[in-house]
Parts: sequence; C-alpha cells; structure tokens
Amino acid sequence: MPLPTDFRFSQGSLQDYVDCPRRFQLRYVGRVAWPAIELEPVIENERYLQQGTAFHRLVHQYALGVPAAQLTTAASKKDLRRWWRNYLESRPANLPAARYPEIVLSAPLGGYRLLAKYDLVAVDPEQRVVIVDWKTSRKRTPRRWLEERLQTKVYPYLVVQAGAHLNGGRALQPQQVTMIYWFADFPADPEHFVYDAARHETDAAYLTALVQEIAGLGDEFFPLTSNERRCRYCPYRSLCQRGVAAGQFDEVVGAGLETRPYELGDALDISLDLEQIAEIEY
Repeated sequence: MPLPTDFRFSQGSLQDYVDCPRRFQLRYVGRVAWPAIELEPVIENERYLQQGTAFHRLVHQYALGVPAAQLTTAASKKDLRRWWRNYLESRPANLPAARYPEIVLSAPLGGYRLLAKYDLVAVDPEQRVVIVDWKTSRKRTPRRWLEERLQTKVYPYLVVQAGAHLNGGRALQPQQVTMIYWFADFPADPEHFVYDAARHETDAAYLTALVQEIAGLGDEFFPLTSNERRCRYCPYRSLCQRGVAAGQFDEVVGAGLETRPYELGDALDISLDLEQIAEIEY
C-alpha cells in the first residue's frame, strides 16, 4: 500500500521510520496488528506504562487547577507517588504564566501534515515560549541521545510553524523557543534545548526530506533496520523473521537508551480528533 495522501505524521511515526522503515510501514501504512508482546515480563511492563500515563494525567489535572492535595490521594502506587512528590517539590520554575497543557498543534509539511501533542507549552507573548515534556524513564536520558530524537526536532519546529495563535496572532521566532525535558526520577537535572533560526532551518529541511523520502517509497517493501538490537523490543520481530522472544523489561530500563527504539512511558503514536487540532497554514 502506498502512503495515503491524507496521512498525518507525528514525532512517533517519524521516529519509527528512522529506527526501522519496515516498522513504520507495518504500523502506520498497513496497520498490521501483530499478536506479539514487546517486553517480558508483561505485567511489569504494563504496570510501568500505566503509572507513566497516570503521572501525565496528574500533571495535566494540576495544570487545569485541580488542588494538589486532592490529586495526591490518587498517587497510591510506589513509582507514581515518588514522581508526583518530585513534581510538586521540584517542577520547572519560572515558566511563563500562559500555560497550555496537552495542546495539539498541526501544520503542513512536504505535502502532508505534521502534528504533535505537547505535555505543556508555556507562553509569555512576544517574549518566550517554553515547551516542557515530562519523562518517567528510569535512567537519566543522555543529552546526545535526546538531541538526535525526532521529538527534539519536531516540537520546537512545529510550535514556531503553528503557534502564532498562542502569541496573540503574531508569528513566533525560533530564538524565542526553549524545550525542557523534565525527568520525574531526576527532578533536579532537567535538560534544556535552546532553539534558534539556524536550527529551525536545518530541522525544516530534514523533516521535509524525511517525509518526501517516505512518500517516495510508494508501495514497495520498506527496508528493515540494520540495527537488530531494536528488533528485540518490536512486536513485528517474528513477522520479519528477526526472532521470537521479547526483550526483557529489566534490560531496557537499565540499559543505555541508545539501544532502545522508544522510551517506556511514551505513547508510540497518538489518536486525535481532527476538531481538536489547532492548525495554522503557512
């Protein structure tokens, strides 16, 4: 199947393509549902993912004005309780007052659309924009690894392209944007990426070329990744004849993140109602 003309790219789908073009094709184009688990033991993996989702929900509700004391009673699990306490005590300080939690932005890219769902965008109109992403990974992600991830490219790029309505209708400038990764288990050690015009131009060219490369493959079989370590954590590994057994949960949360296809606690993709997407044409 060729890529649908109305396909919407996200940082998750683009990251899948960069990690393994075949996984992108199976998941997003063919929509193949393959009955394989990603990590063993399944229960431990599911518990961890659920607590990561619950943490994001707590932070979202707090941003909407729900009292902290009321939310604290819901943080009953061990990891979630620790993350929530760290957030209340050491969340990012001095953020702009205008805050938009769980906001979705979208803009055209290479004949398709690019969209992203942000944990938080904080705006000081005409001054600065701060993107904050909450991470519940058990290892402090190295900066060099984050710098190469599609999220670090897509989020600042897209807020510049599609965030004018957050800035009183005035176009945002790349140098106004900063992105912060805040780690729930390492609250005193966030990672900051300051954006600028040169980076924006580079990201625009890279993302456009990536989308055009994907579209140009048509209905041929997309190639498999050459890094077979990633296959251990991919549900399509047996379909691609890259092994049967799933990777171990303990290996993933304790290993260097450069060996992982994605971060536990992050959604692999997002399902969105088109009416929820704030779009700015350019």
